[in-house]
Amino acid sequence: MRSWDASAIVPLLVAEETSGPLEALFGDPLGVAVWWATEVECASALTRLERMGSLTASETTQSFHCLHELATAWHVIDPVESIRRSARRFLRVHDLRAVDALQLAAAFLACEGRPGSLEVVCLDHRLARAAEREGFKLLQREDL
Repeated sequence: MRSWDASAIVPLLVAEETSGPLEALFGDPLGVAVWWATEVECASALTRLERMGSLTASETTQSFHCLHELATAWHVIDPVESIRRSARRFLRVHDLRAVDALQLAAAFLACEGRPGSLEVVCLDHRLARAAEREGFKLLQREDL
């Protein structure tokens, strides 16, 4: 199983430089784990792209359809108290936004506190740096 951040899922929904390699990785039989709010984060990114004029209304609708399809294939890490506790700690020791601290904490829960046993797929540099410092294996933009 790999833990995927929204930053790595958005290129599966809209054409970007990393879309091809990420599509191949998403189809890997290892499986995909995401934080409970990932679908909302992706929806936020899509609507932001539409507002900026990077996506048409039709492209946004198609991307939302793709998001729904992808969401049927992934394992969701639900919010629990241990994630909130870990996220608070991560905020104190890493330069992270709250949502990224929650993502990292969800990955920490998914690997049962053994970060070396889980690969994190992430295109966000701050989150990737924090995940690496916590001991996670990383797949980043440079690796694609």
